[in-house]
Amino acid sequence: MLKFANPTNFLRLVALVLPWLTGLTLVLFAVGLYMTFFIAPADYQQGESVRIMYLHVPAAWLSLFIYGTMAMAALGTLVWRHPLADAAQKAAAPLGAGFTFICLVTGSLWGKPMWGTWWVWDARLTSVLILFLIYLGLMALWQTIEDMGRAARAAALLTLVGVINLPIIKFSVDWWNTLHQPASVFRMGGPTIHVSMLVPLLVMALAATFLFLTLHLMAIRNEILHRRLRRLSMLAAQTESETLS
Repeated sequence: MLKFANPTNFLRLVALVLPWLTGLTLVLFAVGLYMTFFIAPADYQQGESVRIMYLHVPAAWLSLFIYGTMAMAALGTLVWRHPLADAAQKAAAPLGAGFTFICLVTGSLWGKPMWGTWWVWDARLTSVLILFLIYLGLMALWQTIEDMGRAARAAALLTLVGVINLPIIKFSVDWWNTLHQPASVFRMGGPTIHVSMLVPLLVMALAATFLFLTLHLMAIRNEILHRRLRRLSMLAAQTESETLS
């Protein structure tokens, strides 16, 4: 796999797998949405509003997964000097922000009929909001620092500092008294959700994961091409300047 650290080899890999990933993502979403609206039952307490769960929960899982991916990329930048690590981290930040935003919005829409309010400042919601702000801060950092090497190192350091928020999000419902329900899928005693709801939820989560992988590969590819274009532009400007002088 080390050969794919070379940007040229990575671009060849993306060109090969991207059509398959796109097709698989579409199939999974088609199956997941069909199961969500036509197979999964309404909840006996929440009614039809429970269907928000099939978008909210995958978005919440991915908001954490993407940040974990960025943390690994940050280590690749600072420790192993991986040539694609900073590109992978930069490409993932807008996607992480997008999924976290979907998580916050759908959670608010789901919370209104269940809790009687759009928002509460409890530990889970506040820590997810902080995660969203960290994503935005990383995106702003990349845009603020012109030197790409310095921007990559600064973003990597901030990403690793922000990792401390992930266990707070995960275990906040166990550590503090919150309105948010505790884990019902990934827990020591096994899932508490009925299989008729669990299967569509897992299919939607898998579809959302493949959507992220597809968009992430596309974003890394675009970042590589953007950097190549920038280098060529700088080289052309330098050559023109030397010619005129």
